[in-house]
Formats: sequence, structure tokens, C-alpha cells
Amino acid sequence: MRLFITILVVILEVIGLAISVRAKKWKIFVFYTQLSNLAALFSSILCLVFGFNAVTAVFRYVSACMLVMTFLITLFVLVPMGGGFMKLMVHGNGLYHHTLCPILSVYSYLFLEPHCDLWILPVILTMVYGLIMMYLNMIRRYDGPYPFFKVYRQSKTVSAFWIAALTLIIAVISWGVTLIH
Repeated sequence: MRLFITILVVILEVIGLAISVRAKKWKIFVFYTQLSNLAALFSSILCLVFGFNAVTAVFRYVSACMLVMTFLITLFVLVPMGGGFMKLMVHGNGLYHHTLCPILSVYSYLFLEPHCDLWILPVILTMVYGLIMMYLNMIRRYDGPYPFFKVYRQSKTVSAFWIAALTLIIAVISWGVTLIH
């Protein structure tokens, strides 16, 4: 079953990636969604090549935590901020990268694969991503890609709140995924 799901995740990730690259080209790398799904694709390929073992479990764990973050932030933050449920969760790459791949990949990791408990790793990676994007927004090299990174459109207090909230969310996700083990 896990082999079937892993192959299916690879296929769906490639479809979603093709849609994303066609629409955004190299700019896909500024989106946490794309990074989390690339991590899932990479970790799934590792599992297909090297099997489900302690080493691949680390990559699967990180990608699972990042995908949960992607799914939850899209559904409970970006959709209510005006992104639209159908647009973000059902159409285009959103169907693959916000819905199908996170659900299938996380299910497989949680219930069918070996686990690891490096809960701090997804937190660090997410913080690094967030701080880089905030910095790029502050020096006006990039605008967004998410509303909570747009530092010139919100107060410093709101920006600090978002950093703290997103760090707390990924920490809770990482801890929760570890506890399910």
C-alpha cells in the first residue's frame, strides 16, 4: 500500500510541478507550498530508490510536517484572506500541491512508514524560509509571496505576530506528527 501511495504521490507531484513551472517559471522557489511539495517529491523518490528506512524517514518527516503546514495555512489563512477555496484547493496546481499530495503523503508517512523524531528540524527550516522572505520583502527585492510577508503593507507588530504564529504552528505540527508515532 505505501509503495502504491508513494508512486502516486510522485506522479501527482510531477503533474502539480509541471503546472506550477508553466505558470511561474523559476519563481516557484519563493513559495513555501512549492518547497514543501518539492521536499515531498524528493523524499518519495528517495524511498522508491533506497526503501523506507531510518535515513529516508528523516526526509519524509520533514516533508510531512511542511505539507501539513501548507495544507493548514492554505485552508485556514489564505482561503479566508480571499484566495478562494476552489482556486486554492481544487483548481490548477492547488488540487495537487494544496490538497491531494499533502493528504496522501502525510497519510502514508503517519500510518505506513518508519518515523523519526527530529521535531526541531521542520521548525528551523520553516523559520529560515520565513526570515529570508521577510528580509527580501524588507529590502524590497520581493513582494510576498504571501500576505503575511508583505511588511510594507502591515505594521511591524503584525509582521512580528505572523513570524511568531507561523513558528508556533510548525512547532505544534512537528510535535504532533512526532507524537502520532
